[in-house]
Amino acid sequence: MVKKVNHIGIAVNSIEEAMKPYVEWLGLKVEDIEIVSDQKVRVAVIPVGDIRIELLETTDPDGPIGKFIASRGEGLHHLALQVDNIDSVLENLDKGGVPLIDKKSRMGAGNNKIAFLHPKGTRALIELTEPQ
Repeated sequence: MVKKVNHIGIAVNSIEEAMKPYVEWLGLKVEDIEIVSDQKVRVAVIPVGDIRIELLETTDPDGPIGKFIASRGEGLHHLALQVDNIDSVLENLDKGGVPLIDKKSRMGAGNNKIAFLHPKGTRALIELTEPQ
C-alpha cells in the first residue's frame, strides 16, 4: 500500500523568508514554486534525496493553510505518503472506517493525485499522493 514518504508539508507565512535556511544554510535548492488554486496555496518544492520538503504559503487567509497558520502558527502541516492506485486505497480505508477528509482523490501540486486522511484517526494530517 504505502511505498515511501513522498514529502513533508510545512505551513509558512512567506516562502521567500522560509526557504532561506534550507537554501543558505543547508545548501538545498528550490526546484519549483507553483500555485495550486483550488487549495488556495503557493507551494515551494525543495528536494532532499528522494523526499521533498514543501513550503506552503496561503494565497487566501480563508484557505486551509491560512486557517492553519491563524490557529497554530507556522510549522509542520502534514506528512505525505506515496501510494499506487490512490482511489482504491481510499475506498479500502473508507470501508475500514478510517476517517477521511477526501473520499475521492483530487489534483494537487506537481499534477499529482492527492487525498487527506483526517487527523482524528491518525493523530496527524496524512496526505496520500499518487504521482502521475
